[in-house]
Amino acid sequence: MDPLALLRKAGLEAEGPALPLHGGDISRVWRVGRFVVKTAQDPPPGLFRAEARGLQALAERGVRVPRVQWVGEEGLVLEYLEPGPEDWEGLARMLAALHRRREAAYRAEPGFLGTFPLPGREGGAWTAFFYERCVLPFLEATWDRLQGLGPKVEALYQRPLPAEGPAPLHGDLWHGNVYFAREGPALLDPSFFVGERGVDLAMMRLFGGFPRRFWEVYGELYPVPEEVERALPRYQVYYLLAHVHFFGRGYLGALWRAISAS
Repeated sequence: MDPLALLRKAGLEAEGPALPLHGGDISRVWRVGRFVVKTAQDPPPGLFRAEARGLQALAERGVRVPRVQWVGEEGLVLEYLEPGPEDWEGLARMLAALHRRREAAYRAEPGFLGTFPLPGREGGAWTAFFYERCVLPFLEATWDRLQGLGPKVEALYQRPLPAEGPAPLHGDLWHGNVYFAREGPALLDPSFFVGERGVDLAMMRLFGGFPRRFWEVYGELYPVPEEVERALPRYQVYYLLAHVHFFGRGYLGALWRAISAS
């Protein structure tokens, strides 16, 4: 849908032209004055509503995010955050505070990683929760492309993952979903659920982009135990299966390396 038409449907007044912004691989994104408008070609039902719920969940837990102005099946309207200077120490403080929070149980509403639908789930032991909610859907979707790696992925979750306690997660925390606003660091495009912080740490390590100073400050505020460090490759398998699904067999080498390191 045209971004100006979406604003009209939302009952919001456009202030200036629609200027394209970088929107990743899924959405088309425009700035229209004080708004950011996101749309997608044939989005799966519930995609934008899930993003809006994730942004609200993070905001309720003290994370800076763009406020949701309107959401519908056709798209999402957010506030535009003016860009500001990089503040990796501020980002470390914000994420350490988020990951230190404790929730009543592991929990996920039905949602998405990218455009891939993930089921809802609540409670239970962490390893089963993570495998069945996050890994298994992608494993089933990619099994025929894994060149025999499927059973090796299954075997990774026969032994328990470390459990520090249920914490709120961004869920897709690569560096492209970090935004430095004038008011301070902000997070974008969450795949929110309540799990173990190792999931976020694993994605942050997978593709890099977080400088040494970030990790120094984060580690000072919330040290990462050795057993969590050792588990990061098993969490990265989740994201690498997603990349095989979306982008093809070129990620099988990275998947094999994560399996071998687990």
